[in-house]
Amino acid sequence: MKIVLSANPYRDKGMRAALEARRILEHAGAQTALCLPFQPKKGDRLDLPRHVTLSTMEEELPGADLLVCFGGDGTILHAARDATRCGVPILGVNMGSVGFMAELERGELPLLAPLAQGMYTVEDRMMLDIQVLRGNKVIHEDSALNDAVISKGSMARVAEMEVLADCVKVTTITGDGVIVATPTGSTAYSMSAGGPIVEPTSSCILITPVCAHQLTARAMVLAPERIVTVRLPRGNRKYLYLSIDGGKAVRLTGGDRVEIRRSGRPTQLVRLADRSFYQVINQKLGGLTQ
Repeated sequence: MKIVLSANPYRDKGMRAALEARRILEHAGAQTALCLPFQPKKGDRLDLPRHVTLSTMEEELPGADLLVCFGGDGTILHAARDATRCGVPILGVNMGSVGFMAELERGELPLLAPLAQGMYTVEDRMMLDIQVLRGNKVIHEDSALNDAVISKGSMARVAEMEVLADCVKVTTITGDGVIVATPTGSTAYSMSAGGPIVEPTSSCILITPVCAHQLTARAMVLAPERIVTVRLPRGNRKYLYLSIDGGKAVRLTGGDRVEIRRSGRPTQLVRLADRSFYQVINQKLGGLTQ
């Protein structure tokens, strides 16, 4: 059993949690490799252990059985694309604040030991494939575990866009933007914008307007087979921006189309603790009825 340990150095100071996890897992019989989830920013002074050899995700993931991430939800989201491409399940250890997708907290590291013997379950989470088209040319594509957000820039007064499902108009949104989310992303930005909470193992596509300037604007839940298109009006001189799982924004201009569909590959999240989705909501978000 080969397990890759990927620690966000801004969250796991000195990689202390990752090193403790390595000791636990190797004692239980697993082979481990330590990696950083991303290239550190130039000029950052990171507290990295000098005696530890760090590898890269590109080298280690293709031959790995599991990936354990140490950080917040952003660390898991960042790792999801590469891990899913390699068919490697992910377990998150929360080193941040909410850590909604994380399976364990920092103080629960001894629970990692059963991983070495393959004693865990895997939960499939739907992903979205996103393409940006300018005319007939694809200018950007990516995948999302949480959401794709199309929003106005700081200088734009109002964003205008049409939302279609299988080329049929669903709604026109005038406001700050729109969120197209997975069930996993229903408890992220979509929830903050008034969208529904959906069980994360469900299969559907959520469309949630952001600060719409319309009384009739409502969040919608679409079947997973739908191809959602967000279309910007031609001749629109205002730039809008697409952000996928909170990543770097892509600038959109009038006439651009963002096509979003269910990915053929789900992200696999490892489950160890016997906690239901509703217990997690109560613990992390203060409950549905409070």
